[in-house]
Amino acid sequence: MCAKSDTGVRVPSVELCNEGLAYYEDIVRGALPVQGSPQCLLDLGLLQELPDGQLMPLPPGLAANAVMRPLETDIEQKQRALAAARIAMHKAEEVYRAHTGSGTGSGIRAISGADAISATLSSVVQSCREELLTAQPGGGRPSELLGKALTSDVAALERGVRQRTIYQHTVRTHGPTLAYVEQISVAGAEVRTLNEVFDRLIVCDRKIAFVPDPGEERRQLALVIEHPGMIRYLVGIFDKSWERAAPLRHTPSEHRPPLLTDETRRAVLHLMVNGYTDDTIAGRLGMSARTVATHVGKASEQFGSRSRAQLAYLIGRSGILDEELYGLAAEGGGL
Repeated sequence: MCAKSDTGVRVPSVELCNEGLAYYEDIVRGALPVQGSPQCLLDLGLLQELPDGQLMPLPPGLAANAVMRPLETDIEQKQRALAAARIAMHKAEEVYRAHTGSGTGSGIRAISGADAISATLSSVVQSCREELLTAQPGGGRPSELLGKALTSDVAALERGVRQRTIYQHTVRTHGPTLAYVEQISVAGAEVRTLNEVFDRLIVCDRKIAFVPDPGEERRQLALVIEHPGMIRYLVGIFDKSWERAAPLRHTPSEHRPPLLTDETRRAVLHLMVNGYTDDTIAGRLGMSARTVATHVGKASEQFGSRSRAQLAYLIGRSGILDEELYGLAAEGGGL
């Protein structure tokens, strides 16, 4: 039987004002203030009125129990309610997937709308039990998204989930992403970077994967993949990219390894020689068009070229992009 109740404790938020703190200090020292006590001291239980009307200061540790216990009880009740809601949604998700996934068709379905995509992703990540694979192209991520991801990622790692994430090299100079990586690395996550990462990918327990629909706006339509063969294919692409990627450790001195500048410039030049514009190169490598132009400009200075076409010719003749290592780094693992 389902039950619905509202047992949340309504406890007003009380702050200790400067006047209240000064009044409390005076009365603790034995200097009885003339003016009346600020209300915050009474609300916090730091003062107790005696039968003769005088006020006696109470130790904060004694007053804290009466004030904080209702708040703690309220938090505990909400945590239990949240856990129950997650279990319920997970059970419903299993039923939904059983009738819309690989058992009844292609194993691929679409979710439209940013809110629906976010809610579905959150539910799946929270239900993850063994392994979480993510590929995040596009350079550094917004701080608000990193903040939301940090809570769920740390919770998953604490459950024993192995998490592996691939970013692009450009995150090595992005402060918010580095701070996020530091925290999840301490919790046990593994993070690596490549010059060019294949499209965004999330795989949970090798049972369900999320990719953006390449023909639609990324944030408005996502594909949910549950076909075992497709999952194996996507995991295989991830693993090959993981083997070529460079570890991103959380020690600050290791955020910018020697490979970053040279390999990134080679990747820029490789795409430039193949006819891509600065904007396209920037999108593929997760950097700004200005940064791409800077790399191209420095190469032009080095080769003494006066045009983009001449630079491409001189680079091709020099053979500096022929090394297999850099060729692989520039090609990426595009679907």
